[in-house]
Amino acid sequence: MRILVFGKSGQVARELQRFENIIALDRNDADLTDPDACANFIAETDADVVINAAAYTAVDKAEREPELARLVNTTAPAKMAQAAANRAIPFLHISTDYVFNGQGDAPFRPDAPTGPLCVYGQTKLDGEHEVIAANGPHIILRTSWVFSAHRSNFVKTMLRLGAERSQLNIVSNQIGGPTPAAEIAATLVTIAKAFAAGQGKSGVYHYSGAPNVSWADFAREIFRQTRMAVAINNIPAAEFPTPAQRPVNSRLDCSNLMVDYCIPPPDWRAGLSDVLHQLEKSA
Repeated sequence: MRILVFGKSGQVARELQRFENIIALDRNDADLTDPDACANFIAETDADVVINAAAYTAVDKAEREPELARLVNTTAPAKMAQAAANRAIPFLHISTDYVFNGQGDAPFRPDAPTGPLCVYGQTKLDGEHEVIAANGPHIILRTSWVFSAHRSNFVKTMLRLGAERSQLNIVSNQIGGPTPAAEIAATLVTIAKAFAAGQGKSGVYHYSGAPNVSWADFAREIFRQTRMAVAINNIPAAEFPTPAQRPVNSRLDCSNLMVDYCIPPPDWRAGLSDVLHQLEKSA
């Protein structure tokens, strides 16, 4: 089984390249700002599965660049999914908790009503609709709060700030599941193998780490595991305004992924330990 991956330097894409038979494309190979070129690459590939691990993820910047965000997050997946459908090969597409409005405190099921609060969330939701409309074998995997030893993410930001300050103000009323990029990659490969074996089931699935926590408690665990003496002060999201509005409740119900693919939510604390070990080795 050969897997074609769009995205090469992103967090999940980097972890996918740990597996065998991965063909990872960077922007020089296939730029999502040129959707037709991406579709042509799929039309000509001999891969058995396509994974779209690339996206416009600059949440705040998307408020200023809505056309570019839409091109990358909506138009490109539409063309790519259709090209994959034309070849009858599975198209696995990563999406986000930002498709929801974040109201309430219950985990969102995959079939729950959506209501994005920002341009990024809306373009990702529209991209989901396009993937489904292509009517080929597909998976939309919504995830949240991705972290790894690669690129910019909350863990690396906390380590940098913690080395500079003895206390930090961190938002405590946004709740979600931190998700190790390595576990997302492994999940996508497991699903790809299921399709290759004729056992894949198309649909929208959720995959996020357990247990759910606030950003503040996520930070506390980072400093607990690293033994850094950094005090965390809880603050509401209203005290940390950003150009893009973010969901307060990012809890995701991952039960249908367990039912259909026997994949449970990962323990993000164990994933954090692995990432911190990688960062220590690289340092």
